[in-house]
Order: sequence, then C-alpha cells, then structure tokens
Amino acid sequence: MSLDWNAAWRQQVLSTLADETWDLIVIGGGISGAGILREAARRGWRCLLLEQRDFAWGTSSRSSKMVHGGLRYIAKGQWRLTRDSVRERQRLLDEAPGLVEPMSFLMPHYRGGFPGPRVLGGLLSVYDALAGRRSHHFHDPQQLGYLAPGVKQKDLLGGTCFVDALTDDARLVMRVLGEARADGAVVINGMRVQQLLREEGRVCGVEVEDGEGGASLRLRCAVLAVATGAWAERLRPSDAPRQLRPLRGSHVLLPGWRLPVAQAFTFLHERDRRPVFVFPWEGATVVGTTDLDHQDDLDQSASISAEELDYLLAACAQQFPDAGVVAADVLSTWSGVRPVVGSAAGEHQGKPSSETREHVLWLEPGCVTLAGGKLTTFRPQAIEVLKACATMLGRAFSDDGGLVFAAVPPLPIAGLSGSQWRRLAGRHGRDLPRLAHLIAELGHACVGATDTLWAELAFACDTEMVLHLDDLLLRRTRLGLLLPSGGEDYFAAIRRLCQPRLGWDDEHWQQEQQRYQALWQRHHGLPDASQNAH
Repeated sequence: MSLDWNAAWRQQVLSTLADETWDLIVIGGGISGAGILREAARRGWRCLLLEQRDFAWGTSSRSSKMVHGGLRYIAKGQWRLTRDSVRERQRLLDEAPGLVEPMSFLMPHYRGGFPGPRVLGGLLSVYDALAGRRSHHFHDPQQLGYLAPGVKQKDLLGGTCFVDALTDDARLVMRVLGEARADGAVVINGMRVQQLLREEGRVCGVEVEDGEGGASLRLRCAVLAVATGAWAERLRPSDAPRQLRPLRGSHVLLPGWRLPVAQAFTFLHERDRRPVFVFPWEGATVVGTTDLDHQDDLDQSASISAEELDYLLAACAQQFPDAGVVAADVLSTWSGVRPVVGSAAGEHQGKPSSETREHVLWLEPGCVTLAGGKLTTFRPQAIEVLKACATMLGRAFSDDGGLVFAAVPPLPIAGLSGSQWRRLAGRHGRDLPRLAHLIAELGHACVGATDTLWAELAFACDTEMVLHLDDLLLRRTRLGLLLPSGGEDYFAAIRRLCQPRLGWDDEHWQQEQQRYQALWQRHHGLPDASQNAH
C-alpha cells in the first residue's frame, strides 16, 4: 500500500474501515478533533478521524489566527480560561516555532477613552502573572511615533505593548493531524456521518457516506467523540436542549503595502466598543473581526456581509485616518462561525461578544460531544474529552504533559534562509525531509510575492490528502487568500505542476477550477453590494 496520504491511499483504506472495531472514532477535522485524535493516538488507542468536508474547512481555517490568552476574559472573571490559555500559548510557542510565533500587540490610548493606561496595565499585570513573565510596556506619544507611524494622533496619550502569538490555523490543524497519523491514527476527509448507531441505549458506531464515491459504511467503535464545532448539535438526541449560538466573525485581508504594520494593533471600535485588530500576517495585513449571530445555512461556507465590510473599513479609518483604505483595496475576505455555547440555553438575548468562550461536554452512553472552546486551548480540551471517554471504557487516563509536536531535527536545505527554514519546519514538522527532496527537485522559488514555495504545492498534492482545488489553495496553502483574485494569474502554472500529481484529467481540472472560482467569489471576495464600490 502506498505510504503517501492522498486520494489513492484513501480509496484503498475505505474498503478496510468496517473490518475493525475502533477504540475511538472522532468526528470533525478541525483543531478540536485533531487535538483529541492526537492525544488518543499518542497513548496507543486504535483511532479513526472522519471529516465531512476537508480538514480545517470550518472555523479552524477562518479564525483570527491568534494564539492568545484572551486578555478580555480576565475582565469577565474567567480566570481558568485565561490561565489555561496563556500556558498553552507558551507551550505552542515552545513546541512549534515557525508555526506559532510571538507577536507584539499595541493598544493606543486616547484622552477620555477606555481602557486607560493604568486600567490596561493592571489587567496586563495579572495576565503576565498567569503567564509567569512580564511582557507589557507603556510608550509615550513620542515613542509611539516611531513604533506606530500612521496611527491616529488626536488626543493620543501613548500606547501599551504586550506580547501574544499568531499562527496559520489551517497548517496548525494539519501539523496536529500529522502527529496523530505518525502514532498510528487513520485520518480521512470527505466522509459525512449520517447517523449514530446505537445498541441497548449506547452509541456503538456511525453510519457514514463517502462524499466522493457515494458508498455507505457502518463503522463500529468502543466510544465516539464528536468535535464538529458549530454542527455539534446535529448528532445529538432529538430531545436534547439546543444550546449552541453560532456567531460569525469576518475579516478582510489587505496587501501589506496598502496598510503596512509591523505589529498588531488592538482598539475599541467607535460604533460598539468591541475590540478589533489590525495585524501583519503572511506578508499581508488582516483587519478583524466582527461578532454577530450567524443565521445562514451552516452547510454553506460563511461569507462577509456588506455591513461587516463597512464596519471593518470604518475600523481602518478610525485608527489609520490617513491611509484611506477602501473596499477596492481588499485582497480577500474570510468568515468563520464560532461554536459558542449560549448563556441562556438557546435563548440568545445578550450581545454576541458578551457570551463566554468556555467549552462544555455533553455526555450520553458511548459518546462525548465537545461544544464551544478555543483554538489556543485545544490540548486541555482534548484531555478533558478523553478522560470522559476513558471513564466510559473503564480505562485510566491522565494528562501526562507529553509533547503535542515531535521535535524537528536540524536539516539544512540548500538555498533557503534561516527564516525560511523555520517557517517550513513549523508548518511541516516531521515531513520536512520529504519536502526537502521536492525543494531539491523543483527549486526554492516562491509563488508570486508570497512566502509559499512551489515545492509546497507539490508536496500537498503528493501527500496531504487534497481532494479538491480549494483544499490546496485555501487550506494546505493560503495562496487563494494572499494572491489577487484567488490566484487567477497563476492558474496555468499551478495546473502544470499539480494536475499530474493529483491524477486529474483535463475535464476534471476544468471542473475543479470553475468550482473553485465560484466558491472564491462567493465566500472570499467582496459582498455583492460592494463589488462596484469606490
């Protein structure tokens, strides 16, 4: 059997899945499901993960890219969430350099504004105490002129800097799944769970449909973990209370030259006093995020609305008044749906931003469902889920503090700088030697002005389970977000490199390209009302 993790491997493995009773089946291929699978596989559990679309297809590729402790949770008294977050942030910085990187955050202060330097400094002192290190400093207006040219000057008192972290969220999911696979887990996308199987009042497996070939399978397991984010209630018993409140957060991506920032800026939007961010990411500038009830079909990708676009452009105008950013400057957009557990058991009356980001577990015999949660705390959430699973199995289970990510051995790659090596090691981990062979074969040229190597596209096609073109351009790489018009100018070159590796004939490639362009226009371009604005 081929060792490559690709569509051919997938086809071979599908016929064998029903032959085994799994210790654990995980439903959901975002960061939560990946974390659960990784911790189970590390302990020798025979486990399988099923994802209905693609890995990180939902919220886990459309987040704000921040690995942070949640400073605002301190103000709400959510001490445990903040403590866990700052500890896990540091763990990720230590274990996955190049993938999770520190980022300086700056909050400007203005006369009469809130929070002032003293209030924020007090909150950050608590934040630093939980993290075990001091990372915040106040800068007066003159110093800020050097640190933050272009920031609004009227009534400026200075600014407070502190340190959090950023990541490529989709690559984080792929890296965690790679660690689970290295420990024996089986991971498959394009598998939609139709229903749970029950015997004598206990969940004992799932009925799934292959979204690519259409076949149905009945798979058995000792215990099931559901980590499907905003879809978590779909597989619950019909009489269970509805508690999830899907909240949409949208972002716009600007070319780095259009709004150049060397660090992240956080400030309160004048319209609703919600925190918004402007920060550098992958050579571009992100502006986000919104926070409002998502009432559209969850089976369709979320999309930014005209109102959200206006809100984010107003944030740019508020904090960088001389930049003159308009809709025509936007490279791409993305919107994610946060699976927030409502505070009133489904009766959502408060502001979306006032909802807790704490997670909960829903239990029934043979099944544990994770609802809510945060990207940063995926590991302790996974531990909690597996403790509940182990109790149902009569097994002992504890948090042994083991590494999520195996160390990446030093492997110099000719022609690459130290920062390029660090980036590739972070994103590809133990697969770096295989990628190095492709770099030797294809060279170390990047795609356009991005940091993505052409060799990374080839690697994804060969061995990262690409089933559709959007898997390749929106999640295995972020070229669809970083290049104008979703990468349209590079389609011919991408096709020459990738079509043979994916085994698609000309008709298949053409269908995928048309599908991708329609999807990009609808879910990553500007909303219709803004197409001709400015």
